[in-house]
Amino acid sequence: MNRKTILWASIAAGVASLAVSPVVLAQDQEAEEASVFEEVIVTATKREQSIYEVPVAITAFTEETMERQGITDLTDVGKFVPNLNVTGFSAGHTSSTNAFIRGIGLQDHLITTDPGVGVYVDGVYLGRQVGQNWSLANIERVEVLRGPQGTLYGRNSIGGAINIITRKPGDERGGRVKVYAGTRGRMYGDVYFDAPLTDSFAFSITGSYNKRDGVGEFLNLNTSTEVGEIDEWSGRVAFNWDLTEDFSILFAYDKNDGEGGLRPYTTLIDEVPNGLLYILGARNSDVSANPYDNNGGFYVDSNGNVVPSNEIFNRASGWSVTANWDMTDSLSWKLIYSDRHSEYGSGLDDDAVAATLFTYPEKGFADQESAELQLNGEFGDWDFVAGLYSFEEEGLNFQYPNFFAGGAGAFLLGQTAESQAIYANVGFQTTDRLRLSAGARYTQDDKDAYVNINAGLIEESASEDWSETSWEVAATWDMTSRMNLYGTIQNGYQSGQFPPRPYCLFGALDFSQPGNVSRPNCFVANDNVTATNYEVGLKGTPIDTLQMSVAVFYTNYSDLPYQVSDAADGGGFNTVNIIVDQTSTGLEWESAWAPTDQFTLYTTLGLLDADVDSPNPAAVAPLTPETTASISPQYIMPMNNGGELLMRLDWSYRSSMYGEPSNDPARMTKISSRDLFNFDVTYTEPNGRWSLSAYGRNITDEKYANAKLLPTDYLLIILNNDRSEFGVRYIYNFDF
Repeated sequence: MNRKTILWASIAAGVASLAVSPVVLAQDQEAEEASVFEEVIVTATKREQSIYEVPVAITAFTEETMERQGITDLTDVGKFVPNLNVTGFSAGHTSSTNAFIRGIGLQDHLITTDPGVGVYVDGVYLGRQVGQNWSLANIERVEVLRGPQGTLYGRNSIGGAINIITRKPGDERGGRVKVYAGTRGRMYGDVYFDAPLTDSFAFSITGSYNKRDGVGEFLNLNTSTEVGEIDEWSGRVAFNWDLTEDFSILFAYDKNDGEGGLRPYTTLIDEVPNGLLYILGARNSDVSANPYDNNGGFYVDSNGNVVPSNEIFNRASGWSVTANWDMTDSLSWKLIYSDRHSEYGSGLDDDAVAATLFTYPEKGFADQESAELQLNGEFGDWDFVAGLYSFEEEGLNFQYPNFFAGGAGAFLLGQTAESQAIYANVGFQTTDRLRLSAGARYTQDDKDAYVNINAGLIEESASEDWSETSWEVAATWDMTSRMNLYGTIQNGYQSGQFPPRPYCLFGALDFSQPGNVSRPNCFVANDNVTATNYEVGLKGTPIDTLQMSVAVFYTNYSDLPYQVSDAADGGGFNTVNIIVDQTSTGLEWESAWAPTDQFTLYTTLGLLDADVDSPNPAAVAPLTPETTASISPQYIMPMNNGGELLMRLDWSYRSSMYGEPSNDPARMTKISSRDLFNFDVTYTEPNGRWSLSAYGRNITDEKYANAKLLPTDYLLIILNNDRSEFGVRYIYNFDF
């Protein structure tokens, strides 16, 4: 069965399910009815609700679901959510994940660029998405919210938000040990331990280690690590103390440390015959057997010695305190304070030849503090959440010694940012079936940025401030006891950004006045980015054997920055923000159909049309596939001894897209579509104490581009690191 046949089968299944719904919805189903599906509780609106009561398009993954689907990090999450695409770039670093939801994401990783999708861990916003540990150990649930989330999740969530929730100490007395072993030298283990010391005090400990060999060697240099090699560990400790029946404090500290090789990538030179490298006589290496023809963070000094310009690492640590106070039965307070640090080292050698021509070793760090005070209340038919929020960040990116056309230099970019906000969202149950809600958020942002090129040859600094009021209105109608129809208008906001690589500050020689240099001021921030989303959705369990959700949306983005790179006069490549307006129109479908107690078919489908209004007719939304889909059949076979055997196959599809915001064929940045297949076979013993699995990920060993860029005179292709892997998994649960 080819891809088109599978895709149309998925669409047909969705249409058939919708055809069944009106018949069921015509019936009065006030009474509770049996369903084969367990209720999923989410906290997307900062209060606990059934996933089918939330007036937003949302996908939730439990720990069990992630294990069965072969999900180990956020890159894998991006394979099974409609209109979500997760890529990795960040100077080739393996710890980077760039999420794009409905055509909005992060194109660059430097400190002056903000993501369009907010990532939260236990309510704490992660300002940077490189250097963090994306291992999903000790995770209770991952929620993916699609569409602008400006009221409750604040700035930098104009595309959506990813909410990661860990286990709370004291919720489970006992623990779990998980071990993986597989091909490519995969060795993985994590342990989770949860123990109450007293009736009011509990603690938990999580530790994990992950190691996997790379996918090949760099041809031009023998390094100590392979391409795509992973070697990392992480740990987390948490304490929960119930001081009284109404007041508790949760403290958590986490740390991770990773080393390894660069993400697979290659550079094409011959395909750019007018480029400087081609003119200088550089040619692509023979990559027929191994495409990794780059030095990868190394350079050759004046004596011809190979020098490591940067080690490849990612480190992060942080702590948070969450205080909960139930002041009355109807009113509660929550305070979340967090302090985090992340750093990384990496670097690309873009020229693909043994000579050192284009090399950009890089280090970066970010320190952030955040505090949020929430007030939640419920009075009869009324409920509300209100809060105050503060965020501060200081970060730096440093490239030294970088080489542009063989000339050595240095590049330093720094920024400090402060953000304060006040927000409120109020809901009112107007009737037994109709709930209305509305919210607003006011945000004030201040940024100070500076750039230093070649040790003070060029120095610029700038300051800017922005403010914006975000809002939303929503209505949810319980059509039956199991089906909800919702409509929402959501507004989002992202503060302006300074250009990430302002090499245009070098300027150009003005030959009309010999000796003079024209230096335009290109270190200028863009205006606010705003987003307004109009969405209608239907979700629930129309029949006992079907669980589904469908959403149709139209989103308008104003003053959206696209990062575009090109060669700059005087050296380096200049990355500027091209400001466009964009509209995204689409449909999203998710379903689980269980015709028998043993068989379940899971399907997802996302269709997206991103229309860009720009003076450049070739402008397109980058890294945004028009079609995303997945089909996952699962069969559970009861065993004679009381155990069960679960068999599952997962297919994920992403259509073709462009690696940068241009569909100009001359730039050669179109990325082909890709299909990925996983399987999982798990035996669980009768008491559920332990399970043993055989798994396969990307079993056809699909090789695909994660990103494509034409920064100057060569084509840079970042490749996938999730190559074929087969192995076994053992999980043991214990209590005491």
